[in-house]
Amino acid sequence: MKRVVFTLLGLMMALAVTAQENNNKLQNVELMDLKKQPTMLPWWGEKHLLIFYVDPDRHKQNEDFTVEIEENHAAEGEHIEGFGVLNLKDTMLPSGIVRTMARKRTEKNGATVLADTDRTLAKAWGLGDCNNQFVLMFVSKDGEMLFLRKGELTEEDKAEFYRVVKLYR
Repeated sequence: MKRVVFTLLGLMMALAVTAQENNNKLQNVELMDLKKQPTMLPWWGEKHLLIFYVDPDRHKQNEDFTVEIEENHAAEGEHIEGFGVLNLKDTMLPSGIVRTMARKRTEKNGATVLADTDRTLAKAWGLGDCNNQFVLMFVSKDGEMLFLRKGELTEEDKAEFYRVVKLYR
């Protein structure tokens, strides 16, 4: 009888841990592409994702670091894809102008950029206040937030970013 009770308790604890782990996983969300068409986050569940969640009012925050990442190919790899998401809810700029500028730039560099018109991503992933923030995220293909920083990155933040990404290349 004791063996049955302990076995049942063990199973219940394992199920509780599994449920808790699943609740901590991020979910894919529907945003808009630059032509206002609904779209899910690309490569979700297929690759690790480097996501730049940017308030257009602060698009140059961390610009030197983003250029560095691009030039040294630090976040590139067979298992990693990166893209940008424009936080259009918190900007004071007209959304149409921001979309047009982003479309012109992506035509030149081939980057993927989506638009978050209602803080959908920030709400779904519990990011908190992202107004006037450059948010850098690295998410595993299993939906685990591996790296998250908002605002101006410190040298320690940059070193931690490189350390984390290196593990998943």
